[in-house]
Amino acid sequence: RENFIHLCNPHLEKMQEDILYHFALGTGTHDFPALFGDVKFVCVGGSPSRMKAFIAYIAEELGLGSPGCDYPNICAGTDRYAMYKVGPVLSVSHGMGIPSIAIMLHELIKLLYHAKCSNVTIFRIGTSGGIGLDPGSVVITRESVDATFKPQFEQVVLGKTVIRSTNLDEQLTKELMQCSIEIGQFHTVIGNTMCTLDFYEGQGRLDGAICLYSEEEKLQYLKEAYDSGVRNIEMESSVFAAMCNLSGVKAAVVCVTLLDRLEGDQISTSHDVLVEYQKRPQKLVGYFIKKSLGKV
Repeated sequence: RENFIHLCNPHLEKMQEDILYHFALGTGTHDFPALFGDVKFVCVGGSPSRMKAFIAYIAEELGLGSPGCDYPNICAGTDRYAMYKVGPVLSVSHGMGIPSIAIMLHELIKLLYHAKCSNVTIFRIGTSGGIGLDPGSVVITRESVDATFKPQFEQVVLGKTVIRSTNLDEQLTKELMQCSIEIGQFHTVIGNTMCTLDFYEGQGRLDGAICLYSEEEKLQYLKEAYDSGVRNIEMESSVFAAMCNLSGVKAAVVCVTLLDRLEGDQISTSHDVLVEYQKRPQKLVGYFIKKSLGKV
């Protein structure tokens, strides 16, 4: 059954041209169905270089590219985001934090709609701080929760607070967990992900420029988070889940943990080890894509 992108905006039908400003793309200047109509999998992550590395990795895994092959940035006309494509896979950077990923998602969802894409699955792959997990563990998000552990995303629209659901596709989560078992290379758990508005105070760190709470208060808060089901903390999952839900897109969040926040706040792991950790979400999602395409 074909599942097309749903746009929650009737005003778009009245527009003769839709300019995706932050992508440097537009329906009047680009043939979206020709460029993107075959997309079935979209992977988004914070760093442009990481998303370029992912497209090179998945190209090789799918047998669609050769080692050392360069992939042009489709959004080269802007320095806001980077976008790469190979076969049915699109790889897009989203920057850091809810505002940055939200802007990108508005334009990405419209891109998929204008391209008449169907049965699309979107993954956020990235890094996070773990709670009660060894560094290098991978967390597949059951649901994204806010800093008070509620599974919701709050946004002020026209001066009024709108609350949206942050549940993620349960079946997709289970399938990703099965893929990790089949890979058998790293520890993976399913848990809630806390999405915050800040990296320092918002996540209870003691090492920011401002900190007006004690270490005991910090640890109590993180233990309460753990007891509520939270296993990692990042800054994009809530709006990602909410916008994908509203657009009828199957979505998942897969993040590796770089440290256990119950043990400290600063990331002191060596660069080489961190690079290996950051590849783990790529490997898991890449394996899922290969399996979905019958290439495993």
